[in-house]
Amino acid sequence: MKLIAGLISAAAVGTALLATPTVAQAAAPDYVALGDSYASGVGTRTYTSESGSCQRSTLSYPYLDASRIGAHLTSVACSGARVADVTANQLGPLNSGIEFVTVQVGGNDAGFSSVITECAKPAWLGNCDSAINTAQATINNTLPGRLNGLYATIRSRATVAKVIVVGYPRLFNGTDCNAGTFFSAAEMTRLNQTADLLNSKVSAAASAAGYTFVNPTSAFIGHAVCGSPEWVNGLSNPVSESYHPNTTGQQAYANLVQPKLV
Repeated sequence: MKLIAGLISAAAVGTALLATPTVAQAAAPDYVALGDSYASGVGTRTYTSESGSCQRSTLSYPYLDASRIGAHLTSVACSGARVADVTANQLGPLNSGIEFVTVQVGGNDAGFSSVITECAKPAWLGNCDSAINTAQATINNTLPGRLNGLYATIRSRATVAKVIVVGYPRLFNGTDCNAGTFFSAAEMTRLNQTADLLNSKVSAAASAAGYTFVNPTSAFIGHAVCGSPEWVNGLSNPVSESYHPNTTGQQAYANLVQPKLV
């Protein structure tokens, strides 16, 4: 009888153990990265094969931060993207289950690449002031409305996500050390002022939408083109790598964005 009772008791314990629910591990948060070449990782020189001309890099800050926080990342950031491109081509992954979104866009709307190209020319060949004036007019008069529309659309799709809007660094420290470019001190000052203006408009639109803005300006001071160490490439080969954060610059971005992904 004692043997039978023992067997019954053991069976009961086993049944209880089987019936006890296991504690499920928390699912990895879903994170979607939107934006242009600064978000895709142009400048790091290493890109995923499937990203093609979008040039997405696993060394970009979205990949670095997703790894740090254990998130599942979908990066649709693409080199050359403007606000309209993000709206048309990058919002597909957004839904009510997304927990984090980063978005960095606006530089191409202001003609970032063409302005730098014009200002890099010798004064007798280019018209840097005119290019900067046009960019600043776009930033002041056109970009805010575009950003307001994009940010509202993001919220309509990623209804509960924490959205982090990322800004742009100043590109110059006051010295042009690159052979083949002819930036004057006054031009570099105006270009840096244009970056500040861009950030101010992006920040204002982010605030109006209730989003968090990350401003990299202070962190990058002393580390722009010709800085020590340099976090932003100067004139590079291929030229598409120029005036974009290098791997160290992307790590700096990751350090700024990560605390907001909580």
